[in-house]
Amino acid sequence: MTVGESVSVRAYVLACATLLGLTALTLVLAHVDLHGWNTLVGLLIAGLKALVIAMVFMHLKVSGSTMSRVVAVAAVVWLSILLLGTLDDFLTREWLPAPGR
Repeated sequence: MTVGESVSVRAYVLACATLLGLTALTLVLAHVDLHGWNTLVGLLIAGLKALVIAMVFMHLKVSGSTMSRVVAVAAVVWLSILLLGTLDDFLTREWLPAPGR
């Protein structure tokens, strides 16, 4: 972020209101049956919250630094690798028979 460039108070208030709204949506989602889509919708809402936090509170929206954007992209790539590895384990768990079954 350059000297004199900052995020306005209005942006902080809107970001806070957005985060509160998404949190309320998450709470409502916990009580609604989406027939197996609850986890995916919950992860999408969590991704939106992370995007709002990164853009406003971590100043990626106004940051002139390329390095901060590279770090943010690397973090998303690493999180994707971890989620895909977990999903791979979960989805292929029944492929091999367990001893004693």
